[in-house]
Formats: sequence, C-alpha cells, structure tokens
Amino acid sequence: MSGKVEEIKSVEDFENKVMKSSMPVVVDFWAEWCMPCRMMGPVLEELAREMENVKFYKVNIDEIIELARRFGVMSIPTFIVFKDGREAGRIVGAMPKQLFRQQLEKMLSEQ
Repeated sequence: MSGKVEEIKSVEDFENKVMKSSMPVVVDFWAEWCMPCRMMGPVLEELAREMENVKFYKVNIDEIIELARRFGVMSIPTFIVFKDGREAGRIVGAMPKQLFRQQLEKMLSEQ
C-alpha cells in the first residue's frame, strides 16, 4: 500500500513485498540507534505520501542482518531502489528532502 512506509518483518516478507512488486520500491536499510537514519524517517514518510507510484519499505539491519549482507549495505542509512526485482540504484546517507527526491526520481526514470 502506498502512502506510508512499511516495516519488512522477514526475508520472506522482503521477497514477497520487494522482489515480486510490480511497482518500483525504495527500501530504507536503517537501525534504531542511527541518528541520520532517524532524521530520514520523516522524509521517507512524506515521500511515501507524495509519490503514489512507488512503494516504501524499511529494513532494520539489526533485526534482519542477512538482507543487509545480501545487498552489501556497509553504512546506514542506505536506500536501495528496486525495479522488477532488481536493484536500480542506491543512495547512501542522510540529505535534505529535495535532493533525496531528485536522486530518487532520476533512478526511477532510468531504464
């Protein structure tokens, strides 16, 4: 469902919601203790409401470490864009909403 950022609960949940999605997906790899991650939370919530053609999910790397390993997440926050079950790009680090949105839209428009 668009309009909000949903938490991924397991690897199986990730497979179903992200890898099998017909819509582009942005996955936020984050952790509770990460201040830049927490700063980006409201930005993601706003974008989830504004960008109706994209799904937004969060993966807590402390709870599902195997997904962080699988995608080579070395620092957080890391945002990975998936299209048709494949990585289409990634953004690492916190930044202002406008800059983040511009980078996202560029990745989403590329084939």
